[in-house]
Order: sequence, then C-alpha cells, then structure tokens
Amino acid sequence: MAIVYLGLGSNLGQKEHNLKLAISEIEKQIGHIVARSAFCESAPWGFESSFSFLNACVAVETTLNPQECLLAITDIEKHLGRTKKPTKGYADRVIDVDILFYDHMILQEEDLTIPHPLLHQRLFVLKPLSEIAPDFIHPLFKKTIKSLLKEIS
Repeated sequence: MAIVYLGLGSNLGQKEHNLKLAISEIEKQIGHIVARSAFCESAPWGFESSFSFLNACVAVETTLNPQECLLAITDIEKHLGRTKKPTKGYADRVIDVDILFYDHMILQEEDLTIPHPLLHQRLFVLKPLSEIAPDFIHPLFKKTIKSLLKEIS
C-alpha cells in the first residue's frame, strides 16, 4: 500500500458539490481516504477569472501505481464534466485533481511529475495539505509541508 496525496480544486458550478463528488469517486476508484482537509476558498492562480476556487487535499491509501492513479484521476475528471485541459496555461474548471505526492517517490515522466512541481508555490495547496500532513517531508526540498507553508504565507 502507498499513500498518495491529492490536491482538488473547482471554480465552476456547485464547487462544494463538485469536490464532494470527486472525493467520493476517489474513494471508489483509487483507494481508502485516510485524511481529508477542510475546503478552503482561493483566488485563481496563473490566470484571470471572476470565479474563485474551492480547494481541498486528501491522503489516499492505494494499491494503484502512479500511472494507474493518473488514469483514474483523468476518468474522474471526465466523469464530473472536466473538459480537455488547455495546452498552455490554465482555465476555469469544474474539477481539477492533481497528484501532489506518492509516498516519498520522485518521478519524472512525460505526463506525470511527482512531487507536483509547483506545489511549494501554491498557498491553495499548502494550506489544506498542512492540515492533513504538516510533518510530511518534501522529498526534493527536504522541508516539511508546514515549513513550506510558512515560507509563502
């Protein structure tokens, strides 16, 4: 069993409902959720939008490998109405699920990078992640989530 940490976000439609549906699907398709943060509101990051985001993080105990997790996430996003991701930049979305960490693995593949390469710059990721894994050590930076959060707060 591995623990995969996922970041979730929604800024279209019924955001809280979208996150709850995604969490339910994650439990069905990826594994048992062992921790879940509160939902937190945030401004769009990396693009302009008049719609704020609702974000959360979950820790999931899984038997899936990272690529299988990614396939399940893509399926969940499509099932919940996510349209194709833009080839460049960011856009409004019904649901977005990102793999933040997979145990302490470091992975660089064409379609998947673990740890998520921008998580240390994103308050909307670090804040909920610090609720469920404050002492988790980033395998590249060798810093805890709570210390990464302090650096950008």
